Amino acid sequence: MGERRPLGANYRKVFSASVISNLGDGMAQVGYPWLASALTRNPLLIALVGVMQRLPWLIFTLPAGVITDRQDRRRLMVRMDLLRGVVTSVVAVVVLTTSNLPKPSQVDQVVGTRTALYLAILVAVLLLGFAEVLRDNSAQTILPAVVEPDQLERANGRMWSMEMVANTFAGPPLGSLLLSASFFLPFVVDAGSFFVAAGLIALLVGQFRAKPRPPSDAAVDPAAPLAASWRTDLNEGFRWLWQHPLLRPLAITLGCMNALGAMQFASFVLFAQEVLHTSPLQFSILGFGAAAGGIVGGWTASWVSRTLGPGRSLLFTMASTIVTGIIIGSTSWWPTVLIVEFFITLGTITWNVITVSLRQQIIPDHLLGRVNSVYRFFGWGMGPLGGALGGLVMVIGAHWVSREMSLRLPWFAAAVLTVPVILYAAPKLTTRHIEAARAAQPEQVGS
Repeated sequence: MGERRPLGANYRKVFSASVISNLGDGMAQVGYPWLASALTRNPLLIALVGVMQRLPWLIFTLPAGVITDRQDRRRLMVRMDLLRGVVTSVVAVVVLTTSNLPKPSQVDQVVGTRTALYLAILVAVLLLGFAEVLRDNSAQTILPAVVEPDQLERANGRMWSMEMVANTFAGPPLGSLLLSASFFLPFVVDAGSFFVAAGLIALLVGQFRAKPRPPSDAAVDPAAPLAASWRTDLNEGFRWLWQHPLLRPLAITLGCMNALGAMQFASFVLFAQEVLHTSPLQFSILGFGAAAGGIVGGWTASWVSRTLGPGRSLLFTMASTIVTGIIIGSTSWWPTVLIVEFFITLGTITWNVITVSLRQQIIPDHLLGRVNSVYRFFGWGMGPLGGALGGLVMVIGAHWVSREMSLRLPWFAAAVLTVPVILYAAPKLTTRHIEAARAAQPEQVGS
Protein backbone atom coordinates (compact mmCIF):
# COMPACT_ATOMS: atom_id res chain seq x y z
CA MET A 1 0.00 0.00 0.00
CA GLY A 2 2.77 2.44 0.95
CA GLU A 3 4.44 2.02 -2.44
CA ARG A 4 1.25 3.09 -4.24
CA ARG A 5 0.33 6.17 -2.19
CA PRO A 6 1.20 9.46 -3.91
CA LEU A 7 4.03 11.40 -2.33
CA GLY A 8 2.07 14.66 -2.38
CA ALA A 9 2.28 18.26 -3.61
CA ASN A 10 4.87 19.34 -1.05
CA TYR A 11 7.17 16.54 -2.13
CA ARG A 12 6.81 17.58 -5.76
CA LYS A 13 7.94 21.11 -4.84
CA VAL A 14 10.94 19.84 -2.88
CA PHE A 15 11.70 17.41 -5.71
CA SER A 16 11.49 20.11 -8.40
CA ALA A 17 13.61 22.58 -6.42
CA SER A 18 16.28 19.95 -5.92
CA VAL A 19 16.36 18.92 -9.57
CA ILE A 20 16.55 22.51 -10.83
CA SER A 21 19.32 23.56 -8.46
CA ASN A 22 21.24 20.37 -9.29
CA LEU A 23 20.98 21.19 -12.99
CA GLY A 24 22.79 24.44 -12.24
CA ASP A 25 25.26 22.63 -10.02
CA GLY A 26 26.01 20.24 -12.87
CA MET A 27 27.03 23.19 -15.01
CA ALA A 28 29.17 24.51 -12.17
CA GLN A 29 30.88 21.11 -11.88
CA VAL A 30 32.40 21.84 -15.25
CA GLY A 31 32.74 25.59 -14.76
CA TYR A 32 34.61 25.77 -11.45
CA PRO A 33 37.30 23.11 -12.09
CA TRP A 34 37.94 24.35 -15.62
CA LEU A 35 38.11 27.94 -14.42
CA ALA A 36 40.55 26.94 -11.67
CA SER A 37 42.72 25.10 -14.21
CA ALA A 38 42.78 28.29 -16.29
CA LEU A 39 44.20 30.17 -13.29
CA THR A 40 46.86 27.68 -12.14
CA ARG A 41 48.32 24.29 -13.08
CA ASN A 42 49.60 23.58 -9.57
CA PRO A 43 47.96 20.32 -8.33
CA LEU A 44 48.02 21.48 -4.70
CA LEU A 45 46.27 24.76 -5.56
CA ILE A 46 43.71 22.89 -7.67
CA ALA A 47 43.08 20.53 -4.76
CA LEU A 48 42.76 23.52 -2.41
CA VAL A 49 39.65 24.66 -4.30
CA GLY A 50 37.95 21.38 -3.40
CA VAL A 51 39.27 21.59 0.16
CA MET A 52 37.76 25.05 0.63
CA GLN A 53 34.47 23.82 -0.78
CA ARG A 54 34.38 20.94 1.72
CA LEU A 55 35.87 22.81 4.69
CA PRO A 56 32.47 24.06 5.95
CA TRP A 57 31.44 20.43 6.43
CA LEU A 58 34.20 20.22 9.02
CA ILE A 59 33.78 23.57 10.81
CA PHE A 60 30.10 24.46 10.34
CA THR A 61 28.18 21.20 10.32
CA LEU A 62 27.66 21.04 14.10
CA PRO A 63 26.37 24.63 14.49
CA ALA A 64 24.17 24.04 11.42
CA GLY A 65 22.45 21.21 13.27
CA VAL A 66 21.53 23.48 16.18
CA ILE A 67 20.21 26.13 13.79
CA THR A 68 18.17 23.50 11.93
CA ASP A 69 16.49 22.34 15.14
CA ARG A 70 15.77 25.90 16.31
CA GLN A 71 14.53 27.52 13.10
CA ASP A 72 11.89 26.90 10.46
CA ARG A 73 13.59 24.47 8.06
CA ARG A 74 11.70 25.77 5.04
CA ARG A 75 12.88 29.35 5.65
CA LEU A 76 16.46 28.17 6.10
CA MET A 77 16.37 26.41 2.74
CA VAL A 78 14.96 29.50 1.03
CA ARG A 79 17.54 31.81 2.57
CA MET A 80 20.47 29.56 1.73
CA ASP A 81 19.33 29.14 -1.89
CA LEU A 82 19.05 32.92 -2.19
CA LEU A 83 22.52 33.34 -0.70
CA ARG A 84 23.96 30.80 -3.12
CA GLY A 85 22.28 32.59 -6.00
CA VAL A 86 23.81 35.93 -4.98
CA VAL A 87 27.33 34.53 -4.48
CA THR A 88 27.24 32.69 -7.82
CA SER A 89 26.02 35.87 -9.54
CA VAL A 90 29.02 37.73 -8.14
CA VAL A 91 31.35 35.02 -9.46
CA ALA A 92 29.78 35.40 -12.90
CA VAL A 93 30.34 39.16 -12.85
CA VAL A 94 33.96 38.80 -11.68
CA VAL A 95 34.71 36.27 -14.42
CA LEU A 96 32.98 38.44 -17.04
CA THR A 97 35.05 41.51 -16.11
CA THR A 98 38.38 39.66 -15.98
CA SER A 99 40.47 40.17 -19.08
CA ASN A 100 42.89 37.82 -20.82
CA LEU A 101 41.46 34.53 -19.60
CA PRO A 102 42.57 31.70 -21.92
CA LYS A 103 40.00 29.87 -23.95
CA PRO A 104 38.70 26.70 -22.24
CA SER A 105 40.48 24.59 -24.88
CA GLN A 106 43.83 26.30 -24.16
CA VAL A 107 44.10 25.90 -20.37
CA ASP A 108 47.06 23.48 -20.67
CA GLN A 109 49.14 26.44 -21.89
CA VAL A 110 48.68 28.38 -18.65
CA VAL A 111 51.88 29.38 -16.84
CA GLY A 112 51.95 30.61 -13.25
CA THR A 113 48.94 31.58 -11.13
CA ARG A 114 46.48 34.46 -11.47
CA THR A 115 46.40 35.11 -7.75
CA ALA A 116 43.60 37.67 -7.42
CA LEU A 117 40.96 35.72 -9.33
CA TYR A 118 42.12 32.45 -7.78
CA LEU A 119 41.61 33.89 -4.27
CA ALA A 120 38.17 35.19 -5.29
CA ILE A 121 37.20 31.69 -6.38
CA LEU A 122 38.41 30.29 -3.05
CA VAL A 123 36.27 32.77 -1.10
CA ALA A 124 33.24 32.05 -3.30
CA VAL A 125 33.42 28.26 -2.94
CA LEU A 126 33.91 28.65 0.81
CA LEU A 127 30.75 30.77 1.13
CA LEU A 128 28.84 28.39 -1.12
CA GLY A 129 30.02 25.53 1.07
CA PHE A 130 28.69 27.18 4.24
CA ALA A 131 25.31 27.75 2.59
CA GLU A 132 25.23 24.19 1.23
CA VAL A 133 25.85 22.70 4.69
CA LEU A 134 22.88 24.49 6.25
CA ARG A 135 20.65 24.02 3.22
CA ASP A 136 21.35 20.30 2.86
CA ASN A 137 20.92 19.61 6.56
CA SER A 138 17.57 21.43 6.47
CA ALA A 139 16.53 19.53 3.34
CA GLN A 140 17.25 16.12 4.87
CA THR A 141 15.46 16.98 8.12
CA ILE A 142 12.44 18.48 6.36
CA LEU A 143 11.61 15.38 4.33
CA PRO A 144 10.00 13.42 7.23
CA ALA A 145 7.51 16.32 7.47
CA VAL A 146 6.76 16.00 3.75
CA VAL A 147 6.19 12.24 3.32
CA GLU A 148 5.19 9.34 5.56
CA PRO A 149 7.92 7.23 7.27
CA ASP A 150 7.28 4.19 5.08
CA GLN A 151 7.67 6.39 1.97
CA LEU A 152 11.12 7.75 2.87
CA GLU A 153 13.23 5.26 0.92
CA ARG A 154 11.05 5.71 -2.16
CA ALA A 155 11.03 9.51 -1.80
CA ASN A 156 14.80 9.69 -1.30
CA GLY A 157 15.48 7.24 -4.12
CA ARG A 158 13.28 9.05 -6.66
CA MET A 159 14.72 12.45 -5.75
CA TRP A 160 18.36 11.40 -5.82
CA SER A 161 17.85 9.56 -9.07
CA MET A 162 16.59 12.70 -10.80
CA GLU A 163 19.16 14.84 -8.99
CA MET A 164 21.79 12.64 -10.57
CA VAL A 165 20.26 13.07 -14.01
CA ALA A 166 20.31 16.85 -13.62
CA ASN A 167 23.67 17.03 -11.85
CA THR A 168 25.73 14.66 -14.00
CA PHE A 169 23.79 13.88 -17.17
CA ALA A 170 22.10 17.10 -18.25
CA GLY A 171 24.02 19.79 -16.36
CA PRO A 172 27.66 19.10 -17.32
CA PRO A 173 27.13 18.82 -21.11
CA LEU A 174 25.04 21.98 -21.02
CA GLY A 175 27.72 23.62 -18.92
CA SER A 176 30.43 22.59 -21.39
CA LEU A 177 28.43 24.08 -24.27
CA LEU A 178 28.04 27.34 -22.35
CA LEU A 179 31.70 27.18 -21.38
CA SER A 180 32.73 26.92 -25.01
CA ALA A 181 31.05 30.28 -25.57
CA SER A 182 32.24 32.01 -22.40
CA PHE A 183 33.65 31.17 -18.98
CA PHE A 184 30.95 33.16 -17.20
CA LEU A 185 27.79 31.64 -18.74
CA PRO A 186 27.63 28.44 -16.61
CA PHE A 187 27.73 30.58 -13.48
CA VAL A 188 24.90 32.81 -14.69
CA VAL A 189 22.61 29.83 -15.25
CA ASP A 190 23.68 28.24 -11.95
CA ALA A 191 22.73 31.43 -10.11
CA GLY A 192 19.31 31.44 -11.77
CA SER A 193 18.70 27.84 -10.71
CA PHE A 194 19.21 28.76 -7.05
CA PHE A 195 16.69 31.60 -7.27
CA VAL A 196 14.07 29.32 -8.87
CA ALA A 197 14.68 26.66 -6.21
CA ALA A 198 14.20 29.23 -3.46
CA GLY A 199 10.84 30.22 -4.95
CA LEU A 200 9.62 26.63 -5.06
CA ILE A 201 10.58 25.90 -1.45
CA ALA A 202 8.87 29.10 -0.35
CA LEU A 203 5.59 27.62 -1.69
CA LEU A 204 5.64 24.64 0.72
CA VAL A 205 2.54 24.42 2.88
CA GLY A 206 2.67 23.25 6.48
CA GLN A 207 4.71 23.36 9.68
CA PHE A 208 8.42 22.78 9.28
CA ARG A 209 9.87 23.50 12.68
CA ALA A 210 11.25 20.64 14.75
CA LYS A 211 8.65 18.90 16.88
CA PRO A 212 8.89 19.57 20.65
CA ARG A 213 10.91 17.07 22.62
CA PRO A 214 8.74 14.40 24.27
CA PRO A 215 8.17 14.85 28.05
CA SER A 216 9.48 11.32 28.60
CA ASP A 217 12.86 12.08 27.06
CA ALA A 218 15.11 11.06 29.92
CA ALA A 219 18.26 12.23 28.16
CA VAL A 220 17.39 15.86 28.86
CA ASP A 221 16.71 17.67 32.11
CA PRO A 222 12.94 18.42 32.06
CA ALA A 223 13.61 21.74 33.78
CA ALA A 224 15.97 22.91 31.04
CA PRO A 225 14.58 25.77 28.92
CA LEU A 226 13.73 25.01 25.29
CA ALA A 227 16.24 27.58 24.06
CA ALA A 228 19.19 25.89 25.76
CA SER A 229 22.75 27.06 25.20
CA TRP A 230 24.46 26.13 21.99
CA ARG A 231 26.95 23.98 23.84
CA THR A 232 24.19 22.07 25.58
CA ASP A 233 22.34 21.53 22.31
CA LEU A 234 25.50 20.38 20.52
CA ASN A 235 26.42 18.04 23.37
CA GLU A 236 22.94 16.52 23.31
CA GLY A 237 23.15 15.74 19.60
CA PHE A 238 26.72 14.47 19.84
CA ARG A 239 25.96 12.30 22.86
CA TRP A 240 22.90 10.74 21.19
CA LEU A 241 24.89 9.72 18.12
CA TRP A 242 28.03 8.63 19.99
CA GLN A 243 26.05 6.37 22.29
CA HIS A 244 24.19 4.78 19.38
CA PRO A 245 25.71 1.36 18.58
CA LEU A 246 24.97 1.68 14.84
CA LEU A 247 25.17 5.36 13.90
CA ARG A 248 28.58 5.86 15.52
CA PRO A 249 30.43 3.26 13.40
CA LEU A 250 28.32 4.23 10.38
CA ALA A 251 29.43 7.86 10.68
CA ILE A 252 33.08 6.91 11.19
CA THR A 253 32.99 4.58 8.20
CA LEU A 254 31.40 7.22 5.99
CA GLY A 255 34.02 9.75 7.07
CA CYS A 256 36.85 7.43 6.10
CA MET A 257 35.25 6.56 2.75
CA ASN A 258 34.54 10.20 1.89
CA ALA A 259 38.09 11.19 2.81
CA LEU A 260 39.45 8.52 0.46
CA GLY A 261 37.05 9.59 -2.29
CA ALA A 262 38.11 13.22 -1.89
CA MET A 263 41.73 12.08 -2.02
CA GLN A 264 41.11 10.46 -5.41
CA PHE A 265 39.18 13.36 -6.91
CA ALA A 266 41.30 16.18 -5.41
CA SER A 267 42.78 17.16 -8.78
CA PHE A 268 40.59 15.13 -11.07
CA VAL A 269 40.45 17.96 -13.60
CA LEU A 270 44.24 17.69 -14.07
CA PHE A 271 44.00 13.89 -14.28
CA ALA A 272 41.31 14.26 -16.95
CA GLN A 273 43.26 16.85 -18.93
CA GLU A 274 46.78 15.40 -18.75
CA VAL A 275 46.22 11.63 -18.39
CA LEU A 276 42.89 11.09 -20.13
CA HIS A 277 43.43 14.02 -22.53
CA THR A 278 39.81 15.17 -22.42
CA SER A 279 38.32 18.29 -23.93
CA PRO A 280 35.72 20.29 -21.95
CA LEU A 281 32.95 18.35 -23.71
CA GLN A 282 34.57 14.97 -23.05
CA PHE A 283 35.15 15.98 -19.43
CA SER A 284 31.45 16.69 -19.05
CA ILE A 285 30.54 13.42 -20.80
CA LEU A 286 32.37 11.53 -18.06
CA GLY A 287 29.40 12.43 -15.90
CA PHE A 288 27.08 10.40 -18.13
CA GLY A 289 28.31 7.22 -16.50
CA ALA A 290 27.68 8.70 -13.06
CA ALA A 291 24.23 9.84 -14.15
CA ALA A 292 23.29 6.39 -15.39
CA GLY A 293 24.54 4.86 -12.16
CA GLY A 294 22.57 7.39 -10.18
CA ILE A 295 19.36 6.67 -12.06
CA VAL A 296 19.71 2.92 -11.62
CA GLY A 297 20.76 3.32 -8.00
CA GLY A 298 17.90 5.64 -7.13
CA TRP A 299 15.28 3.28 -8.53
CA THR A 300 16.81 0.01 -7.35
CA ALA A 301 18.39 0.85 -3.96
CA SER A 302 15.29 -0.10 -2.02
CA TRP A 303 15.05 -3.41 -3.93
CA VAL A 304 18.77 -4.11 -3.43
CA SER A 305 18.41 -3.42 0.28
CA ARG A 306 15.48 -5.84 0.57
CA THR A 307 17.16 -8.52 -1.56
CA LEU A 308 20.70 -8.52 -0.16
CA GLY A 309 19.90 -6.99 3.19
CA PRO A 310 20.99 -3.43 4.07
CA GLY A 311 24.20 -4.53 5.82
CA ARG A 312 25.47 -6.66 2.96
CA SER A 313 24.49 -3.93 0.48
CA LEU A 314 26.60 -1.34 2.33
CA LEU A 315 29.65 -3.58 2.52
CA PHE A 316 29.34 -4.48 -1.16
CA THR A 317 29.38 -0.80 -2.15
CA MET A 318 32.51 -0.25 -0.04
CA ALA A 319 34.35 -3.23 -1.54
CA SER A 320 33.53 -2.09 -5.07
CA THR A 321 35.50 1.15 -4.54
CA ILE A 322 38.73 -0.86 -4.33
CA VAL A 323 38.20 -2.24 -7.83
CA THR A 324 37.02 1.04 -9.34
CA GLY A 325 39.98 2.96 -7.88
CA ILE A 326 42.51 0.53 -9.32
CA ILE A 327 40.85 0.59 -12.75
CA ILE A 328 40.72 4.39 -12.99
CA GLY A 329 44.27 4.74 -11.70
CA SER A 330 45.49 2.32 -14.39
CA THR A 331 43.68 3.64 -17.46
CA SER A 332 44.50 6.37 -19.97
CA TRP A 333 41.28 6.00 -21.98
CA TRP A 334 38.49 8.29 -20.86
CA PRO A 335 35.59 5.99 -21.92
CA THR A 336 36.85 3.48 -19.33
CA VAL A 337 36.40 6.11 -16.64
CA LEU A 338 32.91 6.84 -17.96
CA ILE A 339 31.96 3.17 -17.48
CA VAL A 340 33.55 2.93 -14.04
CA GLU A 341 31.75 6.10 -12.95
CA PHE A 342 28.49 4.18 -13.43
CA PHE A 343 29.44 1.67 -10.76
CA ILE A 344 30.89 4.28 -8.40
CA THR A 345 27.69 6.29 -8.40
CA LEU A 346 25.48 3.19 -8.31
CA GLY A 347 27.17 2.26 -5.03
CA THR A 348 27.07 5.81 -3.68
CA ILE A 349 23.35 6.25 -4.28
CA THR A 350 22.58 2.82 -2.83
CA TRP A 351 24.56 3.74 0.29
CA ASN A 352 22.80 7.11 0.58
CA VAL A 353 19.27 5.78 0.13
CA ILE A 354 19.79 3.15 2.82
CA THR A 355 21.62 5.29 5.37
CA VAL A 356 19.76 8.59 5.02
CA SER A 357 16.38 6.85 5.19
CA LEU A 358 17.63 4.96 8.24
CA ARG A 359 18.59 8.18 10.02
CA GLN A 360 15.28 9.79 9.16
CA GLN A 361 13.48 6.79 10.63
CA ILE A 362 15.36 6.29 13.90
CA ILE A 363 16.40 9.78 15.07
CA PRO A 364 13.75 11.66 17.13
CA ASP A 365 12.50 14.73 15.25
CA HIS A 366 13.46 17.19 18.00
CA LEU A 367 17.05 15.91 17.67
CA LEU A 368 17.08 15.21 13.93
CA GLY A 369 18.89 18.39 12.89
CA ARG A 370 21.61 18.07 15.51
CA VAL A 371 22.21 14.33 15.29
CA ASN A 372 22.14 14.54 11.50
CA SER A 373 24.70 17.34 11.60
CA VAL A 374 26.98 15.40 13.96
CA TYR A 375 26.73 12.42 11.62
CA ARG A 376 27.56 14.61 8.63
CA PHE A 377 30.41 16.22 10.57
CA PHE A 378 32.07 12.82 10.78
CA GLY A 379 30.86 11.70 7.36
CA TRP A 380 31.56 14.82 5.30
CA GLY A 381 33.95 16.76 7.51
CA MET A 382 36.77 14.39 6.58
CA GLY A 383 36.50 15.44 2.92
CA PRO A 384 38.83 18.47 3.26
CA LEU A 385 41.48 16.34 4.94
CA GLY A 386 41.23 13.75 2.17
CA GLY A 387 41.39 16.41 -0.53
CA ALA A 388 44.46 18.00 1.04
CA LEU A 389 46.10 14.59 1.36
CA GLY A 390 45.41 13.87 -2.30
CA GLY A 391 47.07 17.12 -3.34
CA LEU A 392 50.09 16.38 -1.14
CA VAL A 393 50.42 12.85 -2.53
CA MET A 394 50.60 14.29 -6.05
CA VAL A 395 53.04 17.06 -5.17
CA ILE A 396 55.37 14.78 -3.16
CA GLY A 397 55.05 11.95 -5.67
CA ALA A 398 56.14 14.26 -8.49
CA HIS A 399 59.63 14.34 -6.91
CA TRP A 400 59.98 10.58 -7.29
CA VAL A 401 57.88 9.61 -10.30
CA SER A 402 56.68 11.21 -13.52
CA ARG A 403 54.00 13.89 -13.58
CA GLU A 404 51.53 11.41 -15.08
CA MET A 405 52.23 8.78 -12.44
CA SER A 406 51.89 11.35 -9.65
CA LEU A 407 48.37 12.08 -10.90
CA ARG A 408 47.58 8.35 -10.72
CA LEU A 409 48.97 7.78 -7.22
CA PRO A 410 45.91 8.96 -5.19
CA TRP A 411 43.70 6.35 -6.89
CA PHE A 412 45.99 3.49 -5.89
CA ALA A 413 46.64 4.81 -2.38
CA ALA A 414 42.92 5.20 -1.65
CA ALA A 415 42.17 1.67 -2.92
CA VAL A 416 44.74 0.21 -0.52
CA LEU A 417 43.49 2.29 2.44
CA THR A 418 39.91 1.12 1.85
CA VAL A 419 40.82 -2.39 3.06
CA PRO A 420 41.24 -1.53 6.78
CA VAL A 421 38.04 0.56 6.65
CA ILE A 422 36.09 -2.48 5.45
CA LEU A 423 37.66 -4.65 8.16
CA TYR A 424 36.47 -2.12 10.75
CA ALA A 425 32.95 -1.79 9.32
CA ALA A 426 32.12 -5.41 8.44
CA PRO A 427 31.20 -6.68 11.95
CA LYS A 428 29.36 -3.49 12.89
CA LEU A 429 27.20 -2.60 9.86
CA THR A 430 25.26 -5.85 9.64
CA THR A 431 21.64 -6.28 8.59
CA ARG A 432 20.85 -7.57 12.09
CA HIS A 433 22.17 -4.36 13.67
CA ILE A 434 20.31 -2.17 11.17
CA GLU A 435 16.99 -3.93 11.67
CA ALA A 436 17.43 -3.76 15.45
CA ALA A 437 17.94 0.01 15.22
CA ARG A 438 14.83 0.41 13.09
CA ALA A 439 12.78 -1.65 15.55
CA ALA A 440 13.90 0.32 18.63
CA GLN A 441 11.86 3.25 19.92
CA PRO A 442 13.64 6.50 18.95
CA GLU A 443 13.17 7.99 22.42
CA GLN A 444 14.98 5.07 24.03
CA VAL A 445 17.87 4.63 21.62
CA GLY A 446 21.15 6.21 22.64
CA SER A 447 19.80 7.73 25.84
